Amino acid sequence: MEARRKRARGYDTTAFGDTSSCLHRSRRAVRLHRFPMKIPRLSGRCYELVMMASAIPPGQEDAPGYQSGASSFRLAKPSRTREHGGMDHETPRGTRLPNARQTPRFAGVTTFCRFPQLDDASTDVDVLDWVVYGIPYDGGVTFRPGARFGPRAVREASQYVKPYHLELDVDIAAVLHMADAGDAPVRPYSTQETLEGAAAFAATLGNPDRTKLLAVGGDHSIAYANIKATWERRGRPDGGLPLLHFDAHLDTADVVWDEKWTHASPFIRAIEDGLINPRKMLSVGIRGPLNTPRDLDYGTEQGIRIITARQWENGEGAERMDAFLTELGEEEAYLTFDIDCVDPAFAPGTGTPCPGGFSSNEALELVRRCAGIRLAGADLVEVLPDRDPTEATALLASHLLAEILALDAVHRA
Repeated sequence: MEARRKRARGYDTTAFGDTSSCLHRSRRAVRLHRFPMKIPRLSGRCYELVMMASAIPPGQEDAPGYQSGASSFRLAKPSRTREHGGMDHETPRGTRLPNARQTPRFAGVTTFCRFPQLDDASTDVDVLDWVVYGIPYDGGVTFRPGARFGPRAVREASQYVKPYHLELDVDIAAVLHMADAGDAPVRPYSTQETLEGAAAFAATLGNPDRTKLLAVGGDHSIAYANIKATWERRGRPDGGLPLLHFDAHLDTADVVWDEKWTHASPFIRAIEDGLINPRKMLSVGIRGPLNTPRDLDYGTEQGIRIITARQWENGEGAERMDAFLTELGEEEAYLTFDIDCVDPAFAPGTGTPCPGGFSSNEALELVRRCAGIRLAGADLVEVLPDRDPTEATALLASHLLAEILALDAVHRA
């Protein structure tokens, strides 16, 4: 794990040996072949499992995911792990994915990264590692609306996400048991009611003692709902969860237009409610201009650490971020990524664009730099697809989802 962390942060990687050895080890990934797909029935939300008709490929009779006969399957051989709360669980290591070389990526039901749906027969809820779900809400925006269509766009773009992470040498589908849980219910005319409903919805997903939550927005106000649900299922830690925050904006404004629940205020609300620990919060990528210098006061008073985009460019930010990650140690942290952290030249599909941000490559490297941390949960927000006809923003967001999941896979591998 330490070698992976060093490689992700740009250090010498001789601990991995020669390239051929590294590539050889990467082939330990689970072999995936003909997997099930689901088609909608007339009842709407109900689905029927349809096995793709063919025999098991020669020599694969004992591969993970197969039994004798083309119409039955089993999960990979389980291993015992100790999870949150000290409970032992039988864990089927891995996620059933369609084999893209037999089932085209443009076919089938569109889910995040082609993960099975939560109610799929191949999903074992009791030992589910992650659920990814959407919160299609943008009633908290202060500029351009449209992020309500973000989860749909990211799902579509994520059909081209592949499970093996080349840089971190980990196959997320081989290590993590994951599923798409659909979308949380929303109340389009009420931000607070939407957040309360989304938190209640998230509380029902997977196994509360084990399953972690990855929410896709929607505007940044939805982070409050997923943070609350994560804080509750991680045992309501005193003082709140540490927070790693990638964004162009501070999102600690108290009131906008006489409204306390907006995408400018998720973290001030979360701090007030004890869900996150401001003295263990790092905001990366902040840049201006600001409405007033007093916008910085709340963060300074609460002990929030800030790395501006300029500080990162000057080389100061990387060292400070590494120090923060080292300080976290084995403590679980929540990660939130606002796509406007990225420069609008690379991610124009967002509602509050701000020049001077990270490139796509730099954004990916920012997340990879966190390799080795223990994630409690995460969200990715503010994709506004109709501002980007190239769909590059949604594509980047979908790959960032995989990067976030890879952090947990590295920690477990």
